[in-house]
Parts: sequence; C-alpha cells; structure tokens
Amino acid sequence: MINIEILKKNSNENDANIIRRFTKKVRNSGILPRVRSIRYNNRKVSKLIKKKETLQGIAKKEEIKRQIKLGKLPENRLR
Repeated sequence: MINIEILKKNSNENDANIIRRFTKKVRNSGILPRVRSIRYNNRKVSKLIKKKETLQGIAKKEEIKRQIKLGKLPENRLR
C-alpha cells in the first residue's frame, strides 16, 4: 500500500496551491489507477461454494413448500 504524505502549508502559499500540489502528488503516485482497476474485480466463486449455495437454496425452497403445506405460511409466499 502506498501512503501519500499530507503537505504542510508554506508561509507564502495559498490554499489552491496546496490542493494543486497534493493532487499532483496523488496523480504521480499511481494510487487512483490501481484503485480504479481493482474496484469492480471480484474473485471467481469456486465450484464447491456454488454447489453449496445451490443446495442451501434448494433446501430452503423445500422447507418453505413444507411450511405452506402444513399451513404455517400463506400460499402466496412461494412464487
């Protein structure tokens, strides 16, 4: 991880120049392109986890059907 140092204001420097120096330092560090490149990347879900989630979903649907059949849940619960 790259850290950017917070800049100190010089005696004869205005706020706009400080912001300009900071943004230039951030741009040169390469943080933003790296963050943007990994922003939406998700790891692939393994086959075992997919299978496990599918089986859990099937079991949940079966339990809802069973509850409806016993009259514990309303009929329109299952789509």
